Amino acid sequence: MKFGYAPSNGSQNAMFWRTLLVFYYIFTLVLMAVSTPPEDPVKCVSGNTNCTVTNSYGAFPDRSTCRAANVAYPTTEDEVVAIVAAATKAGRKMRVTTRYSHSITKLVCTDGTDGLFISTKLLNRTVRADAEAMTLTVESGVTLRQLITEAAKVGLALPYAPYWWGLTVGGMMGTGAHGSSLWGKGSAVHDYVTEIRIVSPGSVNDGFAKVRVLSETTTPNEFKAAKVSLGVLGVISQVTFKLQPMFKRSLAYTMRNDSDFGDQAVSFGKKHEFADFLWLPSQGKVVYRRDDRVPVNTSGNGLFDFLPFRSQLSVAIAIIRSSEETQETFRDANGKCAGATLISSTLFATSYGLTNNGLIFTGYPVIGSQNRMMSSGSCLDSLQDGLITACAWDSRIKGEFFHQTTFSVSLTQVKSFINDIKSLVKIEPKSLCGLELHYGILMRYVRSSPAYLGKETEALDFDITYYRAKDPLTPRLYEDFIEEIEQIALFKYNALPHWGKNRNLAFDGVIRKYKNAPAFLKVKESYDPNGLFSSKWTDQILGIKGNVTIVKDGCALEGMCICSEDAHCAPNKGYLCRPGKVYKEAMVCTRVSGINMAQSVSY
Repeated sequence: MKFGYAPSNGSQNAMFWRTLLVFYYIFTLVLMAVSTPPEDPVKCVSGNTNCTVTNSYGAFPDRSTCRAANVAYPTTEDEVVAIVAAATKAGRKMRVTTRYSHSITKLVCTDGTDGLFISTKLLNRTVRADAEAMTLTVESGVTLRQLITEAAKVGLALPYAPYWWGLTVGGMMGTGAHGSSLWGKGSAVHDYVTEIRIVSPGSVNDGFAKVRVLSETTTPNEFKAAKVSLGVLGVISQVTFKLQPMFKRSLAYTMRNDSDFGDQAVSFGKKHEFADFLWLPSQGKVVYRRDDRVPVNTSGNGLFDFLPFRSQLSVAIAIIRSSEETQETFRDANGKCAGATLISSTLFATSYGLTNNGLIFTGYPVIGSQNRMMSSGSCLDSLQDGLITACAWDSRIKGEFFHQTTFSVSLTQVKSFINDIKSLVKIEPKSLCGLELHYGILMRYVRSSPAYLGKETEALDFDITYYRAKDPLTPRLYEDFIEEIEQIALFKYNALPHWGKNRNLAFDGVIRKYKNAPAFLKVKESYDPNGLFSSKWTDQILGIKGNVTIVKDGCALEGMCICSEDAHCAPNKGYLCRPGKVYKEAMVCTRVSGINMAQSVSY
């Protein structure tokens, strides 16, 4: 779909975006809880046989199709034991899938076509709530939203969590999911877990499956491995959380210029318990989240229902996607920047979906109970409406389609990293407008974790979302700038990638960044010596066998490799492999005017 605005005409671009956004956000504000629910990520040809799995975005980083002979939907731990035992006896590969499959990476994939998917979709019950002990035990398929709701029923709260509540407990444990805080034990969900029940392959004497009950006091090494497991230790069946008495939060957003952002980024999280940032580097602005705990008897019934996580009109999402495709085709940086400015100002003006009473926003601070303020995702509150509405990234519609590059940079190096990004913006101020079309760079605080594959130090997590073409061989506008930021973080500052996000290159040699990796692999070998819960991809990222990068023509365009020759980019479209502009060790796909094929080189 094309639109009749002139790509170079800034005023027409602004008018187009303003009209579209007014329509889009009025609809979003009005339509609070009607949307077509996401489909099951597992699809089978016949019953539960001959199956494929994907993620909620409809494509893995390498765009491969993951297959298995069967899928099983256990409803109890006993059924999990029976399923794992049968597969172990048969020597079949297994991987766990979740209700919504929100991990971008290939954590759900097994090898070949003869394996077994074990879905936790129906393992979704609360096992036990103990208000006096402040603990809550749930099955691993329980969603974050369910966990928050069940805790609130007994006056308890999970102190920190991701902002999207469509994740499952097992999924959060598998990837190290987190919120934002330097306080307490930090913002990782797994660091508020006290007990894990996990079903792993067993010996003949075990009946081919073994249930292990893990805790910090009884099995400390195994517990630290299972807290962030990547799904390679078995099926987590139940998890017990240590919660806190319910409390309220007082939240206010402020926007200011980013002139002193390097210093503020280091110190702000120590002043505000739930602090985070939305950085708009091309605009030179930062949105500060001033978010603190207040007593539960403080007046206020606020609600955070994040606008982009609400139901969206499918036709509006399609128009927005088409406009971005048009901007890419015409290399319309002005159009991207106009759209980014309007999107960021509109979101800020509408308080990102915050309301003081669940209906309207009357001013800051917004005060509300933790269960109403910490996470959202109302596009999952859905009726079947024939895809008239949906979550914006639903792969069944022409919606959002993006890459996510997410990594944690040590607080001691954050200022330097921010300054490197600013240096890139100075070279080309329009270069990062595309990130701001996707709301900017979300930055959240994390602390070091005792989990073997958890965070290694106090850090800021940078979550960067940006356009992905439907054609994997199509280069992106200013893609060299984003690739350089990615490589600066991963290689200059030794950043840790998020296990559930990122493109393949982020995981090249990643296991060497974890000092406790040998201890994790020792537990893995003990639990699953035949690697039945492992895959080629998990072996690669864990450094067991092979390399996660894929070297072929065009491989750098989607992060399958770091370019070392022009063919890894798109030389026929003028994108060649060149050193970085600020970080000279980086090798990125850069658009070079006036270059013909004969001038392509290798590095």
